[in-house]
Amino acid sequence: MRKLTTKELRNLFIEFFKTKDHAVISSASLIPENDPSVLFTTAGMHPLVPYLLGEKHPAGKRLVNVQKCVRTGDIDDVGDTSHLTFFEMLGNWSLGDYFKKEAIEYSYEFLTSPDWLGIDKDKLYFTVFAGDEDAPKDVESYEHWLRMGVDPSHIFFLPKKNNWWFAGPTGPCGPDTEIFYDTGIEPCCTDCSPACSCGKYLEIWNNVFMEYNKTSNGFEPLSQKNVDTGMGLERTVATLQGVECAYDTDAFSGILKEIETLSGKGYRDNPDTTKAFRIIADHIRCATFILGDPRGVTPSNVDQGYVLRRLIRRALRYAMQLEIPEDSLYIIAEAVINQNADFYTELETNRERIITEIQTEEKRFQRTLKQGMREFEKMKEHFIQEGKIDGKSAFRLYDTFGFPIEFTQEMASEIGLTVDIEGFNEAFAEHQKKSQIGADQKFKGGLADSSEQTTRLHTATHLLQAALRKVLDESVSQRGSNITPERLRFDFSFDRKVTREELDEIERLVNEAIQADVEVICEEKTVEEALNEGAIGLFGERYGERVKVYTVPGFSKEICGGPHVKRTGELGTFKIVKEEASSAGVRRIKAVLK
Repeated sequence: MRKLTTKELRNLFIEFFKTKDHAVISSASLIPENDPSVLFTTAGMHPLVPYLLGEKHPAGKRLVNVQKCVRTGDIDDVGDTSHLTFFEMLGNWSLGDYFKKEAIEYSYEFLTSPDWLGIDKDKLYFTVFAGDEDAPKDVESYEHWLRMGVDPSHIFFLPKKNNWWFAGPTGPCGPDTEIFYDTGIEPCCTDCSPACSCGKYLEIWNNVFMEYNKTSNGFEPLSQKNVDTGMGLERTVATLQGVECAYDTDAFSGILKEIETLSGKGYRDNPDTTKAFRIIADHIRCATFILGDPRGVTPSNVDQGYVLRRLIRRALRYAMQLEIPEDSLYIIAEAVINQNADFYTELETNRERIITEIQTEEKRFQRTLKQGMREFEKMKEHFIQEGKIDGKSAFRLYDTFGFPIEFTQEMASEIGLTVDIEGFNEAFAEHQKKSQIGADQKFKGGLADSSEQTTRLHTATHLLQAALRKVLDESVSQRGSNITPERLRFDFSFDRKVTREELDEIERLVNEAIQADVEVICEEKTVEEALNEGAIGLFGERYGERVKVYTVPGFSKEICGGPHVKRTGELGTFKIVKEEASSAGVRRIKAVLK
């Protein structure tokens, strides 16, 4: 088995699939384009949904990429050996081209051939879909593995909860066959299998066979059969390097070394220190990639900005625990940039913004802590009379003032009191339940909503950006967008409030383009051709060799993945309902179509 670095595995994966006639495409943004169903890109398939549903991809039917991903559902578990918020997913794709046979052959060859990873075949185990009332047992995949020479005792049939890929409540989906590496630890029981969570079997590859579309009424066959395969970069590197987890690989070495220098402590000094190191490294790594993304958001109290703020503040809390000096998190962010900018060039491009935002948020959190301490002092006499700090009060300090529970416990001990941790946990659990209900609403439209109303608003967003550039300044550029079937939200670079007169003129120009009822023209071009013709795209976005360019003649020309209406007259009437600040130097417009 070859012991590869993160960089070497990235390059080797891409080179392998280039030999299989796959076109290399760039990682999409971490911030989904006009997709209200998720806050971040959580899997490689998210940006490709239109093509999985049958739309033609400019690069062809066989694709390979390394996709930046963020998942924050388990943020409180970060610090152990298995959880990361930011990770990279190696993926190869077939859009209506090859299917199960080739996907299985490619994955097995890459993993086991001495020319590629050279993993011992006897260390690999496989799972396939067992079948149910929605879809038949995947005998085809099972037989393909047998033809590859796999021992039948290494193949397990598992139910939908283990071997079916859903991207959301609706959308492309299908059975998968997964590949696991035997870590060598003792089995947890006589029936130990890859379905267990004991750690004996580590998933390193997932072949998803997208042949169904999940609708509100059930499952229906897709118009084309697709392959979506993924390999977690960090997890696989840890396997190849023979280390316990991703934090022990070169992906984190430079970051952890910087934390050791700043704290004067060792990564492996004790379990608490190790956990703190991992949380700081993971959270600042994730925050750096979010801030450095071409559609990078800034810390706030809503949506992606809230997640970003939580990552930075949680990292800061553990930095304080390690006695890292104030205003030092940006130094750790610089280590992240230095370690990754050769592949993700946007990190270097946006270095100044990343550092500034992290420094600003750190100062803001220091003020928050002082507010929490003042609030604690106001309530201290009440606490003393009660003889303890009740759970609801402790949670209020945490939720309203951002005051960590550990700080409350520390200050309580100084005045001889205890904190009702059980009550705090109950209040916290109730808060999480409400948050989850809110998060679930994010998925009500399914993944990458392409409904008629959302499509109309997507085209209106192009017209809005063109109007902003005409009325305000040609330098105005997109800083983020979010579209639901009800409204569009567009963030753009501008350093002052937009006047009522300017908003009226922007509205007038957009409605003028709508009333002209011109054709929305879609063409495939090279990036160079598109830019030479005046097309605009996201600043810092990396595109493939060929892109789609949508033109509204006489009004706008933009590089975009769609979807769009055929003619502007389909849009109706455009109305701006709100203009406000989003963050420093960024304004936000919310608008509807009537």
